[in-house]
Amino acid sequence: MLSRLNSVRVAVRRLLTSPEERIGIAVFAMALLFVGVDAAAAHEYKIGAIEIGHPWSRATPPGAKVGGGYLTLTNDGDMPDKLVSATVEIAGRAEIHQMSVEDGVMKMRQVEGGLDIPAHGTVKLDPSGLHLMFLDLKGPLVRGTKVHGSLTFEKAGTVDVDFIVDAIGASPKPMKHDGGDSMPGMKMDH
Repeated sequence: MLSRLNSVRVAVRRLLTSPEERIGIAVFAMALLFVGVDAAAAHEYKIGAIEIGHPWSRATPPGAKVGGGYLTLTNDGDMPDKLVSATVEIAGRAEIHQMSVEDGVMKMRQVEGGLDIPAHGTVKLDPSGLHLMFLDLKGPLVRGTKVHGSLTFEKAGTVDVDFIVDAIGASPKPMKHDGGDSMPGMKMDH
């Protein structure tokens, strides 16, 4: 086996006669590697003037009936748009929700009429504020998998997206969810 590897190495060296050729191929190979990594890490979608950045979700324990979806919406257009609905295959329905704290009590409410995305603006959906609520889950969200869904915008139309499922506590501001329709200290208005 070792002699075969040496033979291959000698053959490759003969093909690459100059140090410049070796450097050029090495640079090309590194560029391909980094482009592949960036493309996989980017996980972005675009429809019309709307860019959807890194849709993700948190894993849920078995038996959980709700989960969340998080992403960044950027409107590069001159006109405002609105996220009017979302769907995910693993849930009976998806709603846009807003989490807030009023008088020391955490509250969650459905956003009625859609989510405005201003012209040349960005709206971030994360566990501590605006987010998508996946209701009536048909099974657990499993870390390392993708959840297929779609987002519908008032002007831009509908785009298919995949939410990458991360760990249960993933995010800069973790928020635990017991999988039920309530959270300790939280009033649920839906």
